[in-house]
Order: sequence, then C-alpha cells, then structure tokens
Amino acid sequence: MKFSWERNLVVLWTGVFFCSMAYSISIPFLPIFLNTELGVTRHLEAWSGIAFGITFLASALISPYWGSLADKYGRKPMLIRSGFSLAALYLINYFVHDPYWFLVIRVFQGLLAGFVPASIALVATNTPEEKTGYALGIMSTAGATGSILGPLVGGIVSHYIGNREAFLFSSAIVLISALVATFFAKEANFNRKAVRSHVMDDLKHALANRSFTLLLLIVSVSTFSVMILEPLITVYVLKMGISSDRASLSSGIIFSAVGIATVIMAPRWGKWGRKIGYEKVLLIGLIGGGVGNILQILVSGYVGFGVLRFGYGLFFAAVNPSLNAMIVQNTESEFRGRAFSLNQSASQLATMAGPIIGGLLGGMMPIHYIFIINGCLLLASAMLFKLLIQQKSSALSGHL
Repeated sequence: MKFSWERNLVVLWTGVFFCSMAYSISIPFLPIFLNTELGVTRHLEAWSGIAFGITFLASALISPYWGSLADKYGRKPMLIRSGFSLAALYLINYFVHDPYWFLVIRVFQGLLAGFVPASIALVATNTPEEKTGYALGIMSTAGATGSILGPLVGGIVSHYIGNREAFLFSSAIVLISALVATFFAKEANFNRKAVRSHVMDDLKHALANRSFTLLLLIVSVSTFSVMILEPLITVYVLKMGISSDRASLSSGIIFSAVGIATVIMAPRWGKWGRKIGYEKVLLIGLIGGGVGNILQILVSGYVGFGVLRFGYGLFFAAVNPSLNAMIVQNTESEFRGRAFSLNQSASQLATMAGPIIGGLLGGMMPIHYIFIINGCLLLASAMLFKLLIQQKSSALSGHL
C-alpha cells in the first residue's frame, strides 16, 4: 500500500486528540477528588496545583531522553510505549486512596509520557517539505482541542458516573490512542543508522537562533497563562455559589468555552496569518488574550464568566497556530523535528509551573487578582515581541 501523508496526519491527529483529552479529563474534578476521595482537607489549592504540575515537570525533564530514543529506534515505538503505559497508569488511579501515592502515580504519568511530541515529530519527518507547516498547524489543533474539550468530558463523566470512575474513562481513551497508533500510524522516512542527537547540542543550536528562542519564550508564557488558572477555576466557581455536586460540570463547561472558541477561530486565524503575516496575528492573539483575562474580574456570576472565557478564547486561538507556523519558518528542515521537541519541553515546563504557582497564589490572594497578573503577562509578551520584530526589521534595513 502506497504511503499517504494525509492518511497518516488523520491517524495521528486522532491519536493526539484522544490522548490530550485524557490528560485533561481530571481537571474539573481533581480538587474535589483530592478532598472527598483522598481526604485532603488543608491547603487544597496547593495540593491541586502540585498534583497538576508534578506530572508535567517529570515529562519536561524526561522528554529529551525519549526524543533521543525516538531518533535511534523510531517515533512509532515511542507512541506505542507511551500510549499503553499511560492507559495502565490511568487505570491504577482508580484504585488509589492515599494522596501521596496519587502524587507518585502522577509522576510516573509524566515519566512515561511522550505520545504528543512523538506524534508531532513523526508528522514533521513524514510529510512533504512544502506541506510541513500546514500539517504541523493541523496537529496543533488536535492537542489544543483535546486538552480544552477534555474538561467538559471530565465534568460530565464525573457528574453522572463519579470522580473515581472518570479515571477508567481516561484509561479507555488513551488505550484508543495507543491502538490507533499501533495499527494505523506509519513511519516511512526513518534511518536507523542516523546518529543519535545530543540534547546539549540541540539546546546550543536553538539558543543560537534568536527568533526561535523568542518563540520558545512566548510558547512558555502563553502556556503558563492558561495553566496558572487550571487548579483555580473549579475553586473560583465554588466561590460564585455553585454547589459542590454541580461544580465539576459547571467548571467543565466553562473550561470548554475556550476550546469551542479555539475550534471556531483557529482555522480562520491560520488563514488570516497566511494573508497578513503570522507576526500580526500573534500580536492580535496576545493582546486580545491579555485584555480578555483582565476583563474576567468584572463578572460575579458563572454565566457571565463563561461568556467572557469564550470571548477570550476567540482571540487566544490565534496564538498557537501562529507560533507553530513561525517555528516552521524560522528553523531548518533537518532541525524541525527537534525544534518541535524543544517546543514541547518549553510547553511542558510552563504547564508544570503554571498550576503550582497558581495553586500557591490562590492560597495567598483573591483569585481574581490572578486574572490581572495573567493578562499583564500576555500584554508584556506582546510588547516584547513587537520590540524584537522592530529591532529585526531595523537590522535588516541597515544591511540593505
């Protein structure tokens, strides 16, 4: 059968979508699960933040190692390893009754992760050069959509079936991803005699590329701005007067508002980026996302809060597609797979730091102040990006 990169893209998009959804299914009910099922009664915000973040810290630290193995043995084996390992670990969560053991399992979930970056690397290295930017842009929507729609699914499952049973659902979802990768994903362009890459050499190469380094910084800040609120929105909804038995479902719906906005607007932002430039679209996304975060402090009801989250999502949907397209534009084709691996590491570190810092700040100050901090971070990123674009343009003009 002739290799089809389009078919491969559909298969891997499906796997990443389900895997990313499984990661985020526990978001709406995790604080409640820690409280009602595992007996955490003190410092709940901090426990929630650590439980969220520790998985991504472990993943960020181990990701370069899995990347080097993928270079040596192939990306598809990494998909299979990660998928079946995560399915087993989600299943084990169902049987846990001690919060410290729960944290241990969350660490192993991070250490054995790697499905998403392996999928992106497989797409990057098995797609025609002229189609790489398009394919990677499509892949970014799989992770974003799955991650943000996951809380809606998690809220519904935990509300109607139970918090503990939701982990069984996550296990089944990841198992689907593993089976899809095992039977349908193809890796046509892989040289087993290739030299295994060294992480430090990749980092030096990346740091020598100022444009790429700036993009990694913005990836970190934008991801951090989303994740700092992850452990707090359920608590915030509870403080709005929502009963605890409805909090998971309500917060899942609010989380999903951003995901729905992303599905609606991300393709349009991508089209506009090709017409007016991804730099302009990225600036619009960062500024709109920053203002949208700050405006969320003006509402006290969960309906208005959900509407503003949706409006914020319409603008923030411009950020990830623009960043992915610009990474393609600013890296060499032979480095692109590693570039997206480093992009994933930057995102995972921010995903780790965001919930931990958000949880700690949520215990120190009113949560609505964190929306202001969040908005200011995005606005500062937009200003920095604008200044560096102007400097780059001036430097180019000086050489003409």
